[in-house]
Amino acid sequence: MTDANTAGNPPSAETRPAAESSMEVAPDVVMGLLGTGDRNLRELEKLLAADIHVRGNRITLHGAPADVATAERVIAELVSVVRRGTALSPDLVRQSVSMLTDGSGESPAEVLSLDIISRRGKSIRPKTVNQKRYVDAIDVNTIVFGMGPAGTGKTYLAMAKAVQALQSKSVSRIILTRPAVEAGERLGFLPGTLHDKIDPYLRPLHDALHDMMDPDAIPKLMAAGVIEVAPLAYMRGRTLNDAFIILDEAQNTTGEQMKMFLTRLGFGSKVVVTGDVTQVDLPGGAESGLRAASRILTDIDDIHFATLTSADVVRHRLVADIVDAYGRFEASQDIAPGANRAGRRAAGNGRRS
Repeated sequence: MTDANTAGNPPSAETRPAAESSMEVAPDVVMGLLGTGDRNLRELEKLLAADIHVRGNRITLHGAPADVATAERVIAELVSVVRRGTALSPDLVRQSVSMLTDGSGESPAEVLSLDIISRRGKSIRPKTVNQKRYVDAIDVNTIVFGMGPAGTGKTYLAMAKAVQALQSKSVSRIILTRPAVEAGERLGFLPGTLHDKIDPYLRPLHDALHDMMDPDAIPKLMAAGVIEVAPLAYMRGRTLNDAFIILDEAQNTTGEQMKMFLTRLGFGSKVVVTGDVTQVDLPGGAESGLRAASRILTDIDDIHFATLTSADVVRHRLVADIVDAYGRFEASQDIAPGANRAGRRAAGNGRRS
């Protein structure tokens, strides 16, 4: 007989049928899966609704059928990641669970095992679905714009693709450039020679190169002109053939500078433009050339715009939270994401008057 109080109501969590699944993991994989001190297992326990029990190399899952099915899929993918030689970490566990639950249809094993370059046992790979799509776009397009907040790997992955292209002889040189504008500062107020003034702006590009190439080889390659790191102004009047060209911090170009840079493109070359339109430092309220390009060039074949978000941040987990918090604040203050900082200060001064 059906109780009148429960007729027509779905079963409670206590009465809902539970499912159980058991899977064996190869002994040579289980340690990489669980992580040092079971840190990967603890991350899985936080992220998955199913209960996870490990005994030896046998993993048992218990919970609602849908939760058990999700956990099975996640663990199977992570096993594949480890088998392909990728060192699993809690961060990669989080990224994998996100890929499998966000409806993208991407396989974490395919994304996380895509080696771009390797050096001294360290491989550089995309770590999110959007990062993989960005890398794939660089392979198939002549010009790619990588747009997104700090920490999403825009420049780092572009640098890795440039080094890969040089090593495979797809290009004969790498050209790295940035506009010499940062946070409202001007070169003329910095001490030292012109080289001393410019070097701090280009230092992040040097640092990335040192991560990817033998540091002893870099000065020789730069002396031979195989690698060039220079301010954007040095690109004027040139035609850049057979090169992999990266324009970093492109949000700090004007529209005229962006047009000048893009028209340097020569035969056999590839261009990647990276920037964050929420971090514009141009003086006088000038519009970012990166933002203008995203309106003007979207319908041109062989030009691709890749957008990365806070979900693609691969620095400390707080960076994604900080990016989101600033986005919410600017939305609440009715500040356009592309507004430069000089404009924001002027708006703030207007509110105080």
